[in-house]
Amino acid sequence: MKPLLANNLNSFLKRFDSFRSGELRSIEVISSSNIIITLAVQDAARGFDWIGMKFEFNEVEDAKLLEESKLSFVDMSDGISIIHNDNHFAFGIGECHNISSIKSSACYIMSSSLKYQEELF
Repeated sequence: MKPLLANNLNSFLKRFDSFRSGELRSIEVISSSNIIITLAVQDAARGFDWIGMKFEFNEVEDAKLLEESKLSFVDMSDGISIIHNDNHFAFGIGECHNISSIKSSACYIMSSSLKYQEELF
């Protein structure tokens, strides 16, 4: 897994069009402070081919997760939001512009570190 750095966040989200119309595949709780989310997304760097993307959140401070059976029903037309604020990452479903709007999304995670891994579709 590669760390997602705050200074690369905007270009990362732009490359994947903020995961718009992607698919939320799984949420895996490894421990109370470690969560892995897997999504499917189109990659602009690969001619918009579909790939899998795995996010690993470490030192999770707060989270609102969905049950596995509900993941296929999540509307991803607005993609995801990832905000870096005060050395913390905030991830949420949908277009969110601040921490408050992320905390009102259907699913969110707040953590101290965030890593990602590209995978086959």
